[in-house]
Amino acid sequence: MKPQLRALPAAAPSHVSLARSTILVMAATLASSILGFGREVVSARYYGTQWQLDSFLAAATIPTILFGVFNGALVSALVPVFSDYVARGEDESARRLASTIFNVLLIGLAALAVVGWFFAPFYVPIVAQGFPRAQLDMTIGMTRWFMPSVVATSLAGVLSAMLNARNRFSASAVGGIAINLVTILIVLVFEPQLGIWALVLGTVLGLTAQLIVQIPAAVRYRLYRPVIDLHHPGLSKIWIMLGPIIVGSAAGQLAIFFDRHFASTLSPGYIAGMNYATKLVGFPQQIFAAAIATVIFPLLASQFASANRAGVKRSVVMGLRLVNLVTIPSVCGLIVLARPIVAALFERGEFRSTATDLCSGLLPFAAIGLVGVAASIVLTRCCFACKETRWTVGISVFTVLLNVALSVAWLGTLGARGLLLANSVSGIVQAVLLFALVWRLVHGLDWKTILWSSVRIGICSLAMMSALHWIATLGAVVEPSFGARAWYLAGQVAIGSLVFVGTAWLLGVEELSIAARLILQKFEGRVPSPPENREVPIA
Repeated sequence: MKPQLRALPAAAPSHVSLARSTILVMAATLASSILGFGREVVSARYYGTQWQLDSFLAAATIPTILFGVFNGALVSALVPVFSDYVARGEDESARRLASTIFNVLLIGLAALAVVGWFFAPFYVPIVAQGFPRAQLDMTIGMTRWFMPSVVATSLAGVLSAMLNARNRFSASAVGGIAINLVTILIVLVFEPQLGIWALVLGTVLGLTAQLIVQIPAAVRYRLYRPVIDLHHPGLSKIWIMLGPIIVGSAAGQLAIFFDRHFASTLSPGYIAGMNYATKLVGFPQQIFAAAIATVIFPLLASQFASANRAGVKRSVVMGLRLVNLVTIPSVCGLIVLARPIVAALFERGEFRSTATDLCSGLLPFAAIGLVGVAASIVLTRCCFACKETRWTVGISVFTVLLNVALSVAWLGTLGARGLLLANSVSGIVQAVLLFALVWRLVHGLDWKTILWSSVRIGICSLAMMSALHWIATLGAVVEPSFGARAWYLAGQVAIGSLVFVGTAWLLGVEELSIAARLILQKFEGRVPSPPENREVPIA
């Protein structure tokens, strides 16, 4: 029996405002993703894989980890508690709670930023252990510049939670555009005078802009109060939820630390090359896999709350089938088209053919973990919907430890490829463990349907991959210009897509029609989802 997908109705806003919000949020999220990718293109144009960009990425490591922990953990705990007060009509209590969190976070993180500024010479060498003295000094200076951005990004996350709980998604969706647009403009204008410091300045101002663009909406809906109510009953609820979420968030962010810690011992350019490869792999994950999880999550929570285990099972299976549809062909495409993709997107200016060789050689090792990482997003959402946090966090911690062990084992023989391969393998192991956990939570899953889905989509992807490989063997000579490379890449993508869809039609792959139906029902339901921002916006 095919699962019936439906959109959950929102309670308060009108149909007209919901329809308008849906279109605006989707457009803003897409624009933010495209601009985020444009930011990488601009970075490649001016900085390539130079050691200065390695310094920038190493300097962003600690602020990125702090952002992931504070924003990810605190917002995840704040949203359900704040939404509960709003749903009960206790608006003033909700405002006092959110304002207390905002003000305490402002004071605490401002103090943390000051401490981080002074102690940068002591902790930055731990991240950048292999940097020579001059590069290390530059990295310390950049890290100090980044510390205020931790305050801005975390406060922006709290404002987003306050607005989203009231079905106001537009301001937080536009925040992603502000980050990337400001960064791009600053680099374009000031790079000749400032060099790599233009990227630092643009990033700091962009992260600040993310907070600023949300302030008018917060003022309009009177969400902020200059109070600190430490006796608010909602604080105890948040504190109870916060512990395991912080551990899980920190575990995930530590993977970034170890990647850059190990990569700092390699030749200059590898940290930057790994970053480009990771961003390329993350693009389909952010656009499609995270969107699938966002749509599936409220359905899972509703089904679990009503003790509808059969519905939870069907929804999880459906989410994994849709993940297969997106990620399996993406992995095959990224592997066989690694060099044309990197050349078309990045090879200009300071990003020369040697940088293309480096990044295209790394890309397949990062790509093979995409299926596991994307599946983990859906499975983690299921665990949270079923109110299971301890085992979910435990699996995250275990996979980070596995990642570190594999990185140490493979660094000497495979270098940066070993680090990316360790990420991919640990991501696949995490998906397998989460699948086993969900199996236990819902008392079994229809694994045969998932396996058959994987096999059919895999066959279609291999057909696509074979066609693309055959085109590559023809030895077509492509002019070294953006237009020629983009046209050649677009042609390959079009041919590959036609082969994939044609093979899927012959094999009767249902996931294509299910995905189309899901999108249509999302529009028909006129239900906006909060923008999915899984990527830490610093670097």
